[in-house]
Amino acid sequence: MSYQCPLCQLPLSQLHNQFRCDNNHQFDMAKEGYVNLLPVQKKRSKDPGDNKEMMQARRHFLNQGFYQCLSDKVNQVSQSLIDTNATVLDLGCGEGYYSHRLAEALQLGDSQFYGLDISKVAVRYGAKRYKDIQFCVASAYETPFANSCFDLVTRIYAPSKDEELARIIKSQGYLVAVSPGPRHLFEIKQVIYPYPKEHELIEDVAPGFERYQRHRVTETITLNSSQDIHALLHMTPFAWRLSDDDMQALQSKPLTLTLDFDIDVWQRTD
Repeated sequence: MSYQCPLCQLPLSQLHNQFRCDNNHQFDMAKEGYVNLLPVQKKRSKDPGDNKEMMQARRHFLNQGFYQCLSDKVNQVSQSLIDTNATVLDLGCGEGYYSHRLAEALQLGDSQFYGLDISKVAVRYGAKRYKDIQFCVASAYETPFANSCFDLVTRIYAPSKDEELARIIKSQGYLVAVSPGPRHLFEIKQVIYPYPKEHELIEDVAPGFERYQRHRVTETITLNSSQDIHALLHMTPFAWRLSDDDMQALQSKPLTLTLDFDIDVWQRTD
């Protein structure tokens, strides 16, 4: 499988470290091994996606293994859905933590594994570290892939468009989508809001898909290090809502938190 041009949707051919379509649109592969397929005219800001601080915070937190329960379940579910000759995309891959662990779990063989994110700083880090995955900078709303090319797409907390997912996933292929469960990090919500509400589970069925499975992953963790707490807060939108005093208070002592993840498996029906 190859990329398609984000400007004209023709296939891109790779020659050495350059991708080119028949309309002579060219995209160079970076020295770290990724390709930037987000044209400047399609950017909504100078550096869209997570910035360096958010990426480093998430990288620190995930590398401590605090969300490994989620990663393990996504891997287990994905292994049950596809064989060893599959094409897989991690949509909104960030710096590649989940992508890499899934690729290892699937023991891909002849399969191909792609990671896509709009954050250049995150993709650069992932491509530099995980050489078994093909990374690209691109929009999840206009992906640089042909129709019906993926057997499996994973989407962990990433925004996307149903029509675009239906376009790139093969008939009878799967989407594994992770969203917050009702009680996810509820203890932090209790600090921010006077009347915190549980997160609502997604019940709507995306056009062209049917729900194949649903899983719930829950766990309790305790963060003993102020560095770990700081990383968690700064990799989430909570950092924007907490006052400085609340931020300091949360980091001043061990923090026990509820992890609650909803994993929906959708199958492409047509």
